[in-house]
Amino acid sequence: MRLKDKVAIITGSTSGMGRATAILFAREGAKVVVVGRNEKRAKEVVDQIRSEGNEAIYVIADMLNLDDVKNIFTRTMEEYGTVDILFNNAGMLSVTPLLDLSFVEWENVFRVNVTAPLILAQLVAPVMKEKGKGVIINTSSVAGAHAHHGYAAYVASKHALSGLTKSMAWELGPEIRVNAILPGAIMTAMVDSVGGEAAVKHLKEGSPLKKVGQSEEIATAALFLATEDSSFVTGQLLRVDGGIDI
Repeated sequence: MRLKDKVAIITGSTSGMGRATAILFAREGAKVVVVGRNEKRAKEVVDQIRSEGNEAIYVIADMLNLDDVKNIFTRTMEEYGTVDILFNNAGMLSVTPLLDLSFVEWENVFRVNVTAPLILAQLVAPVMKEKGKGVIINTSSVAGAHAHHGYAAYVASKHALSGLTKSMAWELGPEIRVNAILPGAIMTAMVDSVGGEAAVKHLKEGSPLKKVGQSEEIATAALFLATEDSSFVTGQLLRVDGGIDI
């Protein structure tokens, strides 16, 4: 019960890495705020958590909508009165080539991948600072460390989020620790949307472990960053990628 009585907001937690993290955090004692766009899936996650004797609520939010983003914080405070952990996990993928990329798509990718995490951090930080302790975790990507052909908006946004993570760590310390996870090829709905495991075969074959990661492997990394096990870790970009590009 390493997160006993902690309140954790996890965006993008109705599927994939976020869902696995929500379930794991709840098992470790956290009161989890499940956030996603699909109410049916959100309710399923909350029902599973409650069926195991743990606590959770859900908030329906589109991360493109600033009012929705703010409402995540409002509902959390109404229900629990505080927040200890923010996991900015929701993300938007873009696979449009650079010369075909529209301003609208560019802006939307940055709204979800960079602006929403910033806004939520600005909202939760005063609460955490008043308590004297808090944790923010951002889901960046291996695309936040290297470029890949055809992913200009996604790569740029994840580089921005990696940089924002370091700035957050400087400006929100010493009370708040801020780190990012950089997943590699993880079997999620996002990967499925671009062709599944076949689409990331080059990442699988180009890594020492020769495998595609699972959502639970990101969840355990997030748990490490959320607990006192990582009490001397901040401003770091933790690659959970099977060793690609080492």
